[in-house]
Amino acid sequence: MIIVGLTGGIGSGKTTVAKLFESLGIPVFYADDEAKKLMQTSEILKSKISATFGDKAYLNNTLNRAYLADLVFTDKANLNRLNALVHPEVKRHFINWVSQQSTPYVIYENAILFETNSASQFDFIITVTANIETRIDRIINRDNVARQMVLDRINNQWKDEDKIKLSDAVIVNENTVNLNIVVKNLHKKILSLSV
Repeated sequence: MIIVGLTGGIGSGKTTVAKLFESLGIPVFYADDEAKKLMQTSEILKSKISATFGDKAYLNNTLNRAYLADLVFTDKANLNRLNALVHPEVKRHFINWVSQQSTPYVIYENAILFETNSASQFDFIITVTANIETRIDRIINRDNVARQMVLDRINNQWKDEDKIKLSDAVIVNENTVNLNIVVKNLHKKILSLSV
């Protein structure tokens, strides 16, 4: 089975791309969603996060997202600390999930695939890109947040050009009409690698 990494900066539209692959029958593991779930449900992870970021990390046994976001999106060292706690747990869940799949390939969708030094675990990597202003507008509209908060998050991720150099395929996500065609062609290409 081919393991495909799907990445892209915040607001690039990688989830839209992932959903198109799902519509072609390809299972997608959403690492960011899994991370959020584990940060809320894994007692081991919760105690590690509390030990690292203090008692305010959880309020009434619920992840204090605003507090944590404030700490990690303005300080790269804190972001790296959080990733070092969460990423191994997500990886364990992914390995278990893959063992339950029977398709020629699966997709691991993760915004910080390169930032977590996990690129070597994938047979094929797709990076989704979009114009910076398009990305900012998407996030402001989706999350109802200030422009500066979006820029802080973007600045904590690798630049597109660095991701592109290490990718097997690049999808420019500006035009949804073409997006369907691009994904279908890429799907055929990956299937041809699995034979």
